Amino acid sequence: MSIAVTTWSLEQTAPADLLPAPDGDVRIVRAEVPSPEFSRFLYTSVGGDIRWTDRLGWTYAQWQADVARPGVETWVAYGRGTPAGYVQLEAQDDGVVEIVYFGLIPAFRGRRIGGHLLSYGAARAWDLAERLPERARTKRVWLHTCSKDGEHAMDNYLRRGFTLFDTKVAEEPEAAAPGPWPGAQVG
Repeated sequence: MSIAVTTWSLEQTAPADLLPAPDGDVRIVRAEVPSPEFSRFLYTSVGGDIRWTDRLGWTYAQWQADVARPGVETWVAYGRGTPAGYVQLEAQDDGVVEIVYFGLIPAFRGRRIGGHLLSYGAARAWDLAERLPERARTKRVWLHTCSKDGEHAMDNYLRRGFTLFDTKVAEEPEAAAPGPWPGAQVG
């Protein structure tokens, strides 16, 4: 059985587009040591119940290659010492930065953390060239979300100043939410 999945692409084209959210009750820290284990933990913990499946079959070497690439940064939100969510940035050509992944672990959703984390991540996308002087100054920050993502995702992106630039609909096989590990029951 398949389902129609709508994918929306959004962008900011100037730092002034960013509309920050109030600070959340979290501390946000860059994960500076590339760690496939930690990256996979974040990916499965955030995306398990909303059907992030594209990286589930990756090998350790694939995770290592992804997180060790120059221009890839992972920023992690911590609530009282516990990972609450993350944003992964990827510098692309010509001053473009993609927010590749963004989200919260289910236990931290609904606590007004998402807006703060997205604001912080977008700000780090805009100042990425300060940490990577070999990269061009950021001219555009973009991301995509889809109808499988959390119910508040699109509203959060729009409230942070992202604007829609593309919409696509495609049929995808319907898959059960994998959870953070096989057999996990989220909820």
